[in-house]
Amino acid sequence: MVYVEQTIPVDELAAIAVDVAQEAAAHVRRRRPELFGPGLSGTAPSADAPPASTEPTEAVVSAESAEAVVSTQSAEAVVSTQSAEAVVSTKSTETDPVTVADTETERLVRERLRRARPDDDILGEEDGGTRAVPSGVRWVVDPIDGTVNFMYGIPAYAVSVAAQVGGRSVAGAVVDVARGIVYGATRGGGAWMSDGTGARTELRCNPVERTELALVATGFGYAAGRRRAQGRIVAELLPRVRDIRRVGAAALDLCMVASGAVDAHYEHGLSPWDWAAGGLIAAEAGAVVITPPPDSRADEGHVTVAVAPGIADEFLALLDELGAREPIA
Repeated sequence: MVYVEQTIPVDELAAIAVDVAQEAAAHVRRRRPELFGPGLSGTAPSADAPPASTEPTEAVVSAESAEAVVSTQSAEAVVSTQSAEAVVSTKSTETDPVTVADTETERLVRERLRRARPDDDILGEEDGGTRAVPSGVRWVVDPIDGTVNFMYGIPAYAVSVAAQVGGRSVAGAVVDVARGIVYGATRGGGAWMSDGTGARTELRCNPVERTELALVATGFGYAAGRRRAQGRIVAELLPRVRDIRRVGAAALDLCMVASGAVDAHYEHGLSPWDWAAGGLIAAEAGAVVITPPPDSRADEGHVTVAVAPGIADEFLALLDELGAREPIA
């Protein structure tokens, strides 16, 4: 078993992260058709549309699914608190949505983490937490990374759960909800992925050696000014790489660097819940990873980078040339 500072069992934290993230992903998977209708596509409801029913149903809290790890009664208690809320509301801008499933899922995750580790701090995208970095274990949670994709039925959204010590991620799990793929890592213990059968495959970055052949993932902020600056960077970067991908979920982008689905990822304005688990997974797969300060937030505009080691120096130099490693507020 791997320990951090000889007192914190990292393997135990990793097991908790995986179990909680998988249960949360099962809840998200069940909730989508209840909130937005069957199928993967269709028009997402607007924030001011009449709310769909959010009354908990047997499908939401049923223990029949093999993925339901804990009791029906406990899950029902978490879900029922949301029954009167609108399905979709907004945060920083009208294009920055939060759904009832986001808030439900974070509350579910918090309840499970408090049960397993009652003395640990928790920082989550929806219910927040202290900005100051504690000295002990802090769990960093994104209940649905890729909420817009979730709303529209685009199958690229994830649950991310990480354990940090002193602001440094030591264990983490990301579950690709639509595909049922689990990514995980421990600091110093490597990164892996599983398709749900229980078998784990070790993750390693692509052995790419030329930036002009790199497939690069990125993402954009919600404020118009930041988007304009990000668009200018993409316009200059695109002719100098193989191509650009915009998946819409930073946690999955980072895991894609780890698995070799892309060769690099960069994005301005991520918060700790966006990169805490995925950044560790990419680093443990061999990527060169740069993350914002652990007490930062999206509005500060720091850049997050994960890049395959064979092109790291060249790619980072290219970002410097384009001014892309500077914050975009």
